Amino acid sequence: MAKKSFYSITYSYKIAAALLLLAAMFAVAMVFGAADVTLKDLWLALTADSAEKEITVIREIRLPREIGAAFVGAALAVSGGIMQGMTRNPLADPGLLGLSAGAYAALAVTLAFFKSANYFVTMAVCFIGAGIGALMVFGISSMKRGGFSPLRIVLAGSAISAFLYAIAEGVSLYFKVSKNVTMWTSGGLIGTNWTQLQIIIPLISVGLLVSFLLSKQLTILSLHEEISIGLGQKTKHIKAILFAAVIILTGSSVALAGNLVFIGLMIPHIVRPLAGNDYRFILPLSAISGAAFMLFADTVGRTLHAPFETPVAAIIAMLGLPFFLLIVRKGGKAFR
Repeated sequence: MAKKSFYSITYSYKIAAALLLLAAMFAVAMVFGAADVTLKDLWLALTADSAEKEITVIREIRLPREIGAAFVGAALAVSGGIMQGMTRNPLADPGLLGLSAGAYAALAVTLAFFKSANYFVTMAVCFIGAGIGALMVFGISSMKRGGFSPLRIVLAGSAISAFLYAIAEGVSLYFKVSKNVTMWTSGGLIGTNWTQLQIIIPLISVGLLVSFLLSKQLTILSLHEEISIGLGQKTKHIKAILFAAVIILTGSSVALAGNLVFIGLMIPHIVRPLAGNDYRFILPLSAISGAAFMLFADTVGRTLHAPFETPVAAIIAMLGLPFFLLIVRKGGKAFR
């Protein structure tokens, strides 16, 4: 009897394994940190109404932070997968295509001119900025005859991102709000609280749900535009809805954790050997894997030089840049 291939394992088993990995990573993230916490403390924090110091630390500081990290990782991974499918560009990532830079610039302008803006307004501004950044990238990359090409989109994304970052830095320096902007965009989850999560989690959940519901259409769209039209797909409507989902997912992530790049690029490539090229399988596995990866990065950032924190954006960038170069060298082929 032939030995069963790893790639022939049923998808449900792969999802179950990914969920177990996520649960294990969540427990590790909750236990390790500046304050000593045991698994028993974690269990009591989740199940009992205790007011002990360790339990309070878990419940009010570490628990909302790690839940936020998991949702941000899932949101960025899925938005990266959607963009790679929509643009048929293996290098697509919200951070590389102007969305994060647009949200960053909009955030800087808001903090400069509307210092009393509340969290809801700031988050809405991040959505608008992400949309403007993406529209600028797609608009410029489609100006030349022949439409989009992977190289053109990446070049336009790099140029627009640099431009928007320059605006954000200039506004921050001129209006002396650099400290406030940095606190928002340093790529960390320090200070994440339950009030923020009450706003962010429903939005990310809606974005993920819409993405999963349209994953079949995304698979068709990723084949070729003419094939999609030939199969009767309303490509403009599907693209518009998926684009809105990407803006919601990316804007929410920037509003909560700042500017994080490479997660949306790496995770879909990592899961493709397990999920194939069907986005009905890629997106759910990316969501779980992205959540686990973000928990890992945040834990490393908190413990590498404890009690001081290393910015999680730096941890992700150190892992993401070699991966990006590897994908470029492979010509954008899946990571196998």
